[in-house]
Amino acid sequence: MTSSGYQPGKQNVRQAWLFALPALLGLLCFVLLPFVLSVIISFTNLRLGSPLPLEFMGFSQYQRIFTDQAFLAALRNNALFALIVVPLQTGLALLLALLINQPLHGMVFFRSLFFMPVVFPLSLVAVVWILVFAPGPQGLLNQVLETITLGSWQARDFLHDPAWALPAISLTSIWQGVGFQMVILLAALQGIPHELYEAARVDGADRWQQFICITLPQLRNAIIFVVLVTTILAFRLFDQVQIMTQGGPNHATTTVMYEAVNSAFGSQQVARAAAMTVVFFTIVLLITLLQRAVSRHERVIE
Repeated sequence: MTSSGYQPGKQNVRQAWLFALPALLGLLCFVLLPFVLSVIISFTNLRLGSPLPLEFMGFSQYQRIFTDQAFLAALRNNALFALIVVPLQTGLALLLALLINQPLHGMVFFRSLFFMPVVFPLSLVAVVWILVFAPGPQGLLNQVLETITLGSWQARDFLHDPAWALPAISLTSIWQGVGFQMVILLAALQGIPHELYEAARVDGADRWQQFICITLPQLRNAIIFVVLVTTILAFRLFDQVQIMTQGGPNHATTTVMYEAVNSAFGSQQVARAAAMTVVFFTIVLLITLLQRAVSRHERVIE
């Protein structure tokens, strides 16, 4: 501390709060406040256009949604979709990042090519994949599979078959989003010091040993970030369902977000939709905290 009483530490703290203030206000206005309002509305009987007076209903909305087969199917589909997409998309993104992290000519073109689906509007991607999954022998995917299997493949209607509809949407989501994860992992790969690989080669380590002992540990934080973001996006699944299947067939592809939007704007049951969003927010928050706790525990062990 100088003779004038100036304290650099306190000044830095004030500057940090000033820089963080816009982000904190954004979180307050667009995350915390809507969530609090949703909690309040979920305890009422609010309906759009209803002449009935607003009444306090307690936990009855939550009791109703947890006895609703459509909502339970939506929770199951969200969990299954996340279990399919998160590991496959992360693994594919890591593989693509390793492939294009090579000092070869034309790699800029391939990086742009793999990232291009991320730039496309999701509505356009969904429409294109509807054509790919077209039913009958004339469908593109059916033709490809028939050619690969030498005619033994029987044409299927992927988007209207309960066994294939959710995997079809999962494939669409993986294709559209893998480029985003690839760019993040590629940036982390390029930040690994080359001296580590040189030292490993001197010690006689082969490529697989270098990958296990150097690449994966150095990519740890990037992989955790990718898994966390992908999990959150997986539970926010809505656009593909709305465009490709409308939650069918027989609730095989419905999701929590789809059920909430359909309840609020299709059935005008705003309170029921608010209860669904509260449950959805709670689940995503718990998953996020769990992933952070696991990563922190692993860091302490190391």
